[in-house]
Amino acid sequence: MKKKIAIYPGTFDPFTNGHLDLVLRSLRTFDEVVIAVAPSPRKNPLFTLEERLRLIKESVGSNKRVKVEIFDGLLVEYVKSKKGIVIIRGLRAVSDFEYELQMALMNRRLNPRIETVFMMPNEEYTFVTATIVKEIASLGGPVQELVPAPVDEALRKKFRGG
Repeated sequence: MKKKIAIYPGTFDPFTNGHLDLVLRSLRTFDEVVIAVAPSPRKNPLFTLEERLRLIKESVGSNKRVKVEIFDGLLVEYVKSKKGIVIIRGLRAVSDFEYELQMALMNRRLNPRIETVFMMPNEEYTFVTATIVKEIASLGGPVQELVPAPVDEALRKKFRGG
C-alpha cells in the first residue's frame, strides 16, 4: 500500500506549539509528515535556516514518521518530488482563510492532483503566531507555554544572552 505523505510548509520562525499540534494531529491521518522549512529571506527571519531546522527536529523528537527538510521553489513541485498527496495548512482565524484559500486554489491550478488540507490548531493555540511569540520574547515575557522547550531556550538566548 502506498504511503500517505503530507507536506507541512512554512517559515517556522519560530516553531510554536500550534505548529507542533498540527504535526501530531496530522499523523492520525497520514503515514508521514514532512515539515518543509522555507528560507523566506524576505521575511527577515530571527533564526537562520539551520537554527530553524535544528529547533524543529529537537521539538518533534525521534518520531520516525516526521521528517524536517528545507524546501525552496514551487511548493507543488516539492510536494510532487516527495510523493506527497496533500499540503497541510493551519487556520487560526477567519483572517487566515482568504490568503490560504487563494494559495490552495493556485496550487490546485498548478497541480490538480495535490490537495490542500486545512486544519485548526487546538483551541489553546488559536491566538499563537510566530510574530507574537517573537514580540513577547523580545520584551522579556514568558513564552514557555507557547513553544516547545528547545525553542523557548533558543529565544531566551537570542534576546537575553542565555
